[in-house]
Amino acid sequence: MKRNFSAFARRACRATLAAGAVAAALAGCSSSPPLFLSDGRQTTLVQCPAGSDNCAQQASASCGGAFDVVRQSTDNGTLSLIYACRAK
Repeated sequence: MKRNFSAFARRACRATLAAGAVAAALAGCSSSPPLFLSDGRQTTLVQCPAGSDNCAQQASASCGGAFDVVRQSTDNGTLSLIYACRAK
């Protein structure tokens, strides 16, 4: 009986550690809450290689067309674009 309990305890411990590892990994991937403009529109950040139009394509696809660039910057070959969809 004692042996079965130890095996159960080891499995439970492994399961708990695995769940903790998954939670930690997901926490590292989470994004910050969205920021809003003074007019109430939500902003979104996309990143793509500098010199490509991937960021604009992503923003246009997400907004279903027109969007406003709130801020953009380039660092180490990566373009960061913060945009807000235009009201329809």
